[in-house]
Amino acid sequence: MKTQSQAKTLTLSDITELNAANSATLRDEARAALQKDLTTIDVNLSQTRFVDSSGLGMLIALHKTMVGRGGSVRILNPTPSVQQILELTRLHRVFEIVKTT
Repeated sequence: MKTQSQAKTLTLSDITELNAANSATLRDEARAALQKDLTTIDVNLSQTRFVDSSGLGMLIALHKTMVGRGGSVRILNPTPSVQQILELTRLHRVFEIVKTT
């Protein structure tokens, strides 16, 4: 995973899978990269092939962290399979889904 801060946004990218093997590490790295002035986390899922319940839990944990700070989490460019999982779990109603392509 790659993290980049710009203005008030932390962007997470280069995520190929969000699963039990890596979700806790990714969550902790994202939280460690959060600075006080950041209000948004953009999670770029354009390269993500697979998401399991642990990966969804990680996204929800980041959402709770940001809501507590008055911020939000946005999902950028989810692949069709990830978009389907977000819709099946109704998480597309929790996260703003942004398609920039």
